[in-house]
Amino acid sequence: MTRRLVLTNEAALHPFRRTLPPPAPTPVRRDDDADWKLFCLSFAAFFTCFYTLIF
Repeated sequence: MTRRLVLTNEAALHPFRRTLPPPAPTPVRRDDDADWKLFCLSFAAFFTCFYTLIF
């Protein structure tokens, strides 16, 4: 293959975006309280709808 070494991001099509470094990978974050957040959000949504219909 006679392809030259590419040090830029080939996915970036715009000339300015080719000059930028590739984005850093985001660290994996464990979200242990996701169940509690979903429960509280669901409870608040149900309470709001129920309270709106009653009054």
